[in-house]
Order: sequence, then C-alpha cells, then structure tokens
Amino acid sequence: MTKIEIMNTYKPKVLIVDDEKGLRIGAQRLLTRENYDVTTAENGTDGIKFGTETEFDLAVIDLKMPDVDGLEVLQQIKAKYPNTVCFIATAFASYETAVEATRLGAHSYIPKPFTPEELLSNLKEGYQIRLVNLEAEKWHKEREERLLEVAFEKTRMNTIVNSITDGVLVVNRDGLAVLYNPAALRFLELPRIAVEEYILDKLRPEIFELFKKIVEEKSSEHKSYTIQIELKPNREFFIEATASAVLHPGENVAGVVIVFKDITELKKIEFVKSQFVSMVSHELKAPIAAVYGFLKLFNDDSIKLSPEQKKEYENRSMVRLDGLLKMVNDLLDISRMEMQTVHREIKRVCIHEVIASILELFQIDINKKGIHVIFDQDEYKQCIKADSDEITRLFTNLISNAIKYNREQGTITIKLSLSDDYLLTTIKDSGIGLKPEEKNKLFTEFFRAKNEKTKNISGTGLGLSIVKRIVDSYSGKIEVESDYGEGTTFKIFLPTIISN
Repeated sequence: MTKIEIMNTYKPKVLIVDDEKGLRIGAQRLLTRENYDVTTAENGTDGIKFGTETEFDLAVIDLKMPDVDGLEVLQQIKAKYPNTVCFIATAFASYETAVEATRLGAHSYIPKPFTPEELLSNLKEGYQIRLVNLEAEKWHKEREERLLEVAFEKTRMNTIVNSITDGVLVVNRDGLAVLYNPAALRFLELPRIAVEEYILDKLRPEIFELFKKIVEEKSSEHKSYTIQIELKPNREFFIEATASAVLHPGENVAGVVIVFKDITELKKIEFVKSQFVSMVSHELKAPIAAVYGFLKLFNDDSIKLSPEQKKEYENRSMVRLDGLLKMVNDLLDISRMEMQTVHREIKRVCIHEVIASILELFQIDINKKGIHVIFDQDEYKQCIKADSDEITRLFTNLISNAIKYNREQGTITIKLSLSDDYLLTTIKDSGIGLKPEEKNKLFTEFFRAKNEKTKNISGTGLGLSIVKRIVDSYSGKIEVESDYGEGTTFKIFLPTIISN
C-alpha cells in the first residue's frame, strides 16, 4: 500500500495538549473534518497519560501549562514512543527553549496564534516524516533479521534520504560524491551533483576542513564535528553542518557523511536576545549614572551647593529613579508575558467604562494642555470577557501617549464600534505623528520617536510593546495610521468573546 493509499484509508492519530479550551475545540473540529483522529488533553498531566498509553502519529504540545511544562510532556512521550512527531506550540519562543525542545525530540515550533492553514501544513509535513521514520525503522529491522547489505536496499535508502528536509551528503575518502539528497543542493548552493563526481573543490572551505579532519584523524575514537556558516548576510540564511565518519567493518574511515540543518530562525532569535540585553543595559545605565553623579556632588565637601541647587538635584534624581522604576516594572511585565506566568482573572469588562475611568484619571493632564476629548460612551456599549487589569493597562498606555504626544489645544477622538467579530476601539489624536520609518519600529522594545518635538517627553519606550503583547495574547490585532505633523490613529480589534 502506498503512502497516498494509507492517507486515504487511515486516519492519522493526533494528540492536542493545551490548557486553552477554545484552541483545543477549534483544532479538534478542524482536524476531524480533515480526516484526522483527534484526542485532546486539557493539561500536561493528561497529555502525558494519553501520550504514553497510546502511540499517536502526531502531537501538538503547548509550551506553558499550569501543571506540567510542555517540555516534560514532550520528553515523556518521546521516551515511550520515539516515532511520534511532536510540535511545540507557543507565542513566545526563546533560543534556549528552542534548543532544548529540539534536543528532546521536537520536530519544530508552531507559533501562536496560528491559522488553520499553518496547523494543517505542519501536521501534513509531520505525518510524511512519520511515515518515512516508520519505513526506515521497518527497513532496519528487516535488514538485521535477514542480514541484508545496504546495496540490496539502495532504492529504499534513496527514498528515505530524499524525504529528509535536512541536507545529506556522503563523500568517500577520495572526495567522490556517493549519496546526496535534493535538500543538500540548496545548502551547498549547487545546481546539481553527479554520483562519483569529485566534489571537494565545490565545497565551501569550512566544510572541506571538516572533511579533512575526519579523514586524517589518527585516533580510534572517531568524532563528529559541527560548524555554523552564514550563507547569506544579515542572518538571512544560516546553516549548521555536522560531519561524521562512515566506517569500514575494520573501523577504517571509508568516507564522510555531512548533514546540513537550517538554523536561520534560531540565529535570528539569538540575535534578538543579544540586542535586547544590550538595549536594556544601555537604558538602565543612563539613569543610574545620572543619579550617581548627583550623589557625588552631594558627597563632595569641596563643592558648596545652595539649598535651591540641592533641591533641584534631588528632584532630578527622583525623576530619573521614577523613570528607572517604571522601566523595571515594564520589563517585568514583558518577562511575565513571555513566560506566560501572568495571572488572569477573566470576567466581564466593559470597554466604555474602562476608557471613561482612564480619561478621568488623566483629566489634570488633559486640562493642562487644553486638549478637547470627544468620547460618547453612550454611543456604543460593548462588554467582553477579559482580565480587567490587562485591558486597563492597554488603554492607559494608548490614551497616555495620545495626551503626551498631542499639541497644545489639540483633540483626542475615541470611538467604539463593531467590526465583524471584533470590538473596534479607535483612538485618534492631533499630535506629532510618525514618519514612515518610525511607524515600522513602533512596537519594538525601547523604541521612541526622536525629534525636536519629542526630546522633552519622558517615557521608557516599552509601553506600546506591552500593548502589542496584550492584544496578541487575546488573539486580537492593532493597526496604526499616522502622518508626521498631523497626528496618529490607533485601531484596536478585540474579539467580542474572549476566553482564557
């Protein structure tokens, strides 16, 4: 029976492990319609129980769950059934968890929130790999039982190797290509390779050095060597090449097998992490250095400060420390969102009431700048299910920005409406606005538009990043329209029915 015939007569068994009820039910309905046999688990404990009692073809495992971490569920399932193809589903992947998940046997990540097409595409690819792995295991057992040589299974070997998404190249000790798969051509940037063709002069110098190390190695302990190569600049294409010895029965080196893996996404995550740490260090250093400088002035007996100067330096130190405290709190909020450790109390939240309360809180600032606020909370009333503190934080940041970056005697217009299945909140100001290049960076950590009009406006540069994360966590979306010198409009789309 062919793979196509198997897919038509057999329903692949899928395990969904996720504490989000809506995601489980939605995924189950979608996959059932697509001829999958679906089992769901609402927590990690049930996921381990189901995944180790029955062998599933595929498993989609949430990374962060309240009882058992997704990596533990992955490890338990792979320990019992190594051929189950597992995916880790998460909204905030880190470089460390990506490496650990891969080490424990995960096939890849499925970023949240994912579309039905993304889920089906990943599972289809995973099931093909599952079939290849089962075929390889079956072939291996038959070969051991009947003591057949690889030569009698060349067709099968080629089928298996050609199905692997990683690049594979086998070169004998004379430098002739013995075996390769189509993926290797992409990694080696070659149009074609002929079997028994001399290939060493077409390899990158770094890969050629790996070949030489293995072939010329005198030790009886044959090691594997790994290098990382940037094939395209600016981290557009990064690969990892691992070379291992292919041995004769007498333990002599017959050749070298080189496996190429695409690590571009991991490198991008690594770069973002490094860049973030650098930005945090820079942003923390400035206020600390300023306060330290003021304290040195107070502590230097040779400098006589008047009471007015002392008061001024104290006030400036407090402003700096206040900004530093806000930044630390914002960073902690971002960290909690990434780790999904935010405690949510889901209840009925009325957006018009939240906005009215925030406007009352900022009334002094609004009056000070003479801003005219247009908001009719009786025009459209809609309540959703969400965490009240998060929704308040979201709109506090947006309204605060609309005030801070507005002009004197400006206007702020706030409207609520319904757009398909979303509650749409529009916040429009008549302020400074954004240049096109600034708009693209708006939700990046620590980004603040810098020009003559903003230099005296304080802020951490983290508020809009937090806004974006909150909106994303509720499967919503946020849009920005802005013209420099004419103002900015934020459109926040939140599902009318939000659950945890």
